[in-house]
Amino acid sequence: MANADHRGGRPAEGFGATAAGGDRLRLRVARAGLWLIAAVLAARQVAAVLATPRGERLTDLETWVGPNGVLHVNGSLYDSTRFTGTPFGGLVLKPLTRSAEQTLGWGWTFGTLLLVVALGLIAARALPSPVSRRTALLAAPVAVSLLMLSLPVRSTLSLGQTSIIPVLLVLLGCFTARGQRTSGLLIGLAAALQPTLLLFTPLLWCTGRRRAALATGVTFAAGTGLAWAAMPHDSSRYWVHHLAGAGLGGRADDLANQSLHGALLRLGLNGPLEIALFLTLGAAVAVLALRRAVRYFGDGQLLLAVAITGCAAIVVSPTAWEHQLLWVLLAIVGRVGRRASDRYVWPVAVVVVMTLPATMILPNMASLNPVRGNVVLLAALAAATAVPFLSRASPAWRSPLPTAHAPAVPSRFRHVPLLPFLRRVLARPNLLLELLLLRVTYAAYSQVRLAATGGSNSAGRAEAEEHGMQIYDLERTLRLDVEHWINHTVAGIGWLREFLDQYYTSFHFIVPLAVLAVLYWRRPADYRWARSALGFATLLALAGFWLYPLAPPRLMPTLGFIDTVHGVQDFSRPDYGTLTHLTNQYAAMPSLHFGWALWCGVIIAVLASRWWMKVLGLLHPLLTGVSIVATGNHWVLDAAGGAVVVAAGFGLTYLLSGPRAATAAAAEREPVPARKTVRG
Repeated sequence: MANADHRGGRPAEGFGATAAGGDRLRLRVARAGLWLIAAVLAARQVAAVLATPRGERLTDLETWVGPNGVLHVNGSLYDSTRFTGTPFGGLVLKPLTRSAEQTLGWGWTFGTLLLVVALGLIAARALPSPVSRRTALLAAPVAVSLLMLSLPVRSTLSLGQTSIIPVLLVLLGCFTARGQRTSGLLIGLAAALQPTLLLFTPLLWCTGRRRAALATGVTFAAGTGLAWAAMPHDSSRYWVHHLAGAGLGGRADDLANQSLHGALLRLGLNGPLEIALFLTLGAAVAVLALRRAVRYFGDGQLLLAVAITGCAAIVVSPTAWEHQLLWVLLAIVGRVGRRASDRYVWPVAVVVVMTLPATMILPNMASLNPVRGNVVLLAALAAATAVPFLSRASPAWRSPLPTAHAPAVPSRFRHVPLLPFLRRVLARPNLLLELLLLRVTYAAYSQVRLAATGGSNSAGRAEAEEHGMQIYDLERTLRLDVEHWINHTVAGIGWLREFLDQYYTSFHFIVPLAVLAVLYWRRPADYRWARSALGFATLLALAGFWLYPLAPPRLMPTLGFIDTVHGVQDFSRPDYGTLTHLTNQYAAMPSLHFGWALWCGVIIAVLASRWWMKVLGLLHPLLTGVSIVATGNHWVLDAAGGAVVVAAGFGLTYLLSGPRAATAAAAEREPVPARKTVRG
């Protein structure tokens, strides 16, 4: 805008002022919208806690205020209900929990909520400079929203935990405290509540803040000594008999314990070998993490250095329960990747790991159990020791290699704008990010599909069967009711029945994934276009499952269909066996079996270079259509519904991102992009 000013005089100045004013207005609106989202998420979390029955909410707060809690037990702290904190924590937090008892949990819940907001505000202000105006305005509401969505905060709010306090004390000590002694005092208090946070002492020492390091050690020793003097039996039990809390509370090999110690126990190691391996690996992780943290501190990325140290504390802790894992979320501030398209991989992975259960991230396969059961630990370990965060001195820090986009091509419909996030990207997307999003999207799709109306309850079954009769009557009117004849004919021909059963069960996922893989590798521009069309079609199908639960022919008790795939159904049992617990048996309209097969056929017919490939591609939806009817899993009109949602998916993609042919042509013409300087 400054250059335009010099060239064009007052008109350019007026135009620049107007544009700048418009940008400021948009940023204010965006900030207000993000704060509204954060407020809604906070209200939702509080409502979820307070709406839970009294005996089921704030269960960890019962450790303090329950009939057998710390406040009411005259003997040892650890004779109460599963208390696992330090003796110092039991000593200093009693006044807070007594006030929570008097307010029946309301004060504790809203107090925790304020701590979360303070945590988000401090983290947003601690971003490494230089920070653009947009980031400065939007970082705080985004940080608070991510914290509200994270599993540790949700667990803290629902259980009534105190795990926010040590994290907040460390951030206050590192970013807001005036003077090194005050900083060390706050971090020392945090370590007295959570001993593995003593890892911040060598970080402070090695980064030149030696007074703060000494103050941290002195404060930790003073707090622990005070607790030992006031409660010698409890202190001896905690520090000597349970090795800094190990073994208190839940089983150390429980999946909720995302520490290295818990992972080794889950792998079957125990005894002296496990302890030696834990101490050796823990020491190696601590040393490597501290070296990395010192390097990033010197680079001006103090928040990243703090996050790396916190992640190391998770790994080396004897027990690191879900509510103690916020350090991983703070590691999102690190920048990874020299290409702009890779810049989102790390933050997306962190957000997914910290907001979704592990079962949604990785499929339920026995070979993946060691990874799925330790996914947060692996994220913390990666952040502490392996992720190659960029230095601020790197050229890619502010100017990563740009992503190539096709020239703007207007849609045929002038009143429908092209969406910015559907711009025609020519480069191949990041594979790790693509696989992660594909898995999470499919897991969410499965959950919504399973939760759609028409489950195993009697009312849902009756509604689905009524819709089944509606479809059957409509087909008889249209003379399309060929399902019974095809089903019984195929059931009587052994080889044909086996072939169609196998085709129905085997190719539903294999062929679409194969098509996506080939497009990803050979035709990246077409891959994005085709993937968007498939995504739109699937979303529309989900709406159909939800709005119109439909019993397939095999689940219509009075029509005499044969279930050739699953065997004879016991209609006296409302759930028809275990299948209903795995998937929604009444998600039949539209048929995604046929819809996904039709999508594959269209893509292959359009993009394949040889005529026999096109023929094979078109045979796939034909054979799929025959198999879904012959096996009794769909009506003919279900296939028609699948065709409609696929056509709508292609139409929406064309409408919102422009024609595919223009994308492919631009990809062929586009040269390899050179690095461009991006001004902050």
